[in-house]
Amino acid sequence: MRYDFQSSPGYWITFTSHQYQQRVDAELRPFGITFRQFQVLAWLKCDGRLTQSELARRMFIEPPTLAGLMMRMESVHWIQRVMCPSDRRKKYLEVGPAAEPVWEKIVAVLNKLRAEAVKGLTSDEVDQLNSLLGRVLQNLDGTSSPTSQQVATHPS
Repeated sequence: MRYDFQSSPGYWITFTSHQYQQRVDAELRPFGITFRQFQVLAWLKCDGRLTQSELARRMFIEPPTLAGLMMRMESVHWIQRVMCPSDRRKKYLEVGPAAEPVWEKIVAVLNKLRAEAVKGLTSDEVDQLNSLLGRVLQNLDGTSSPTSQQVATHPS
C-alpha cells in the first residue's frame, strides 16, 4: 500500500513545526535559554498564573517532566511559585523578577524568525495561512473556535 506523505497537511505541519522549534532553540541557545524554558515563559507571559499541571498540559508534557525545568528556572528567578489565596494546597507559577531581560531576548528572536518564516508572503497570505491552520486545528480538536490553549503549543 502506498501513501503520498507530501500531499498530507500533516506532513507539512509536522516538518514545519519541527524546523521552527529547532530554529527557536538554536537562536535562543547563545543566551542560555532553551526551547522548553521559552515555552514556560511564553505561557506564563501570555496567560498569567498557571498551575504546574495546567502548564504541563499546554506544553504537552507530563507534570513530573516539567518539575526539573521549573526548579532550574526558579533558581535563576525566571519563575516563582505563589500560593493560591483560596486553597493553600495549590500553588501557581508566575513570571519571576529576573525574567524580563530574558523575555526581551525571546521576543527579539521570535520576531526575527517570524519575519524569516513568512519572507515572500504578503500580509494577506500570512493572515490566510494563520486562518487555515486555525481551521485545521479546530477540525482535529473538534472545537468550534480555537482557544489560546489550542492556538499556541508554543506561543510565537
